Amino acid sequence: MNFKPEIIKKVRDSFSLNIYETKVWLALISKGVASAGEIADISEVPRSRTYDVLESLEKMGFAMAKIGKPVKYMAVKPTLVIEKLKNKMMTDAKERVEQLSSLKSTQEYAELETLHKEGIAPINQNEMSGAIRGKANIFSHVREILENADSSVIICTSALDLETKSRIFAPLFDRLKKSNINLKVALSGDDNDIKRVSRKFDIKAKKIDIKARFFIADDNQVLFIISNGFSSSNEEEEIGIWINSDFFSSSLSSMFDLAYKSK
Repeated sequence: MNFKPEIIKKVRDSFSLNIYETKVWLALISKGVASAGEIADISEVPRSRTYDVLESLEKMGFAMAKIGKPVKYMAVKPTLVIEKLKNKMMTDAKERVEQLSSLKSTQEYAELETLHKEGIAPINQNEMSGAIRGKANIFSHVREILENADSSVIICTSALDLETKSRIFAPLFDRLKKSNINLKVALSGDDNDIKRVSRKFDIKAKKIDIKARFFIADDNQVLFIISNGFSSSNEEEEIGIWINSDFFSSSLSSMFDLAYKSK
C-alpha cells in the first residue's frame, strides 16, 4: 500500500521513528491485525527486517503482540501512543510534548484515525486481545477502557498501585461519578493505606486479601496484570493482558461480585 509521502514524513518526524518503523506502523494501523509477513507485503519493508521492527515498536508501545500462534501484531491506537510519548518526555522535552498535543488537530492525525477505524480489513472483535508490555503502556490502556465505560467499572488492585497512579485515577474517578457509572473498587494492602486512598479519591474501597490486579469495563473488556509491579524496579517488565470478550469479562465480573459482596 502506498502511503502519501507527506504522512510518512509527518509521522516519522513527530514520533521520532526511522523510515522502516514508520512504514511498518502505518501498515499495521491500516491492517488492524496482521502477521509479520503481511506487514512486510503492505509496508514494502524487507521481510528480514520486519520482525525486528515489529519487536522494536512493541517495546516502544506502538504495537501489541496478539495472543496465540502464529504470532500476529495489532496497532496501539494513535491516541495512546501520543500519551505514552508525552509521559516519557515530560521532564526533559516540554516543547516536544506541546508538539505532540497539537497533532490531533492536523490532517495527518485525522488520516491515522481513519486508517485505524476503516483500514484495509476491519478488525474482528474475536481477535481483540493482546499483550501489553511496560507499566506506562498498561495504564494508558487502563485509562482508555475505563474512560469509555458506559455503565460499570470494576477495579481490583493494590492501594499503593492506585496511589502512585493518582494522576490517572483522580480525574478518572471524577468522570465516573459524574456519569453515574456503577463503580466497585477492591484493594489489597495495609488497612491504613486503603483508608488513605479511599479518602483521597472519595471512593468506597473494600479490602481484599489477594494481590490480584485487573480492571473491567461494562462486562465486555478486561485488562489484568500478570506481574507484580512492586517486585521489580524495572517498570518495563510489567505485562498486562487485554481481552475484549463479553463471555470472559462477565464471568470474571460475576466471580468478583461474589467475593465483593462477602466483604
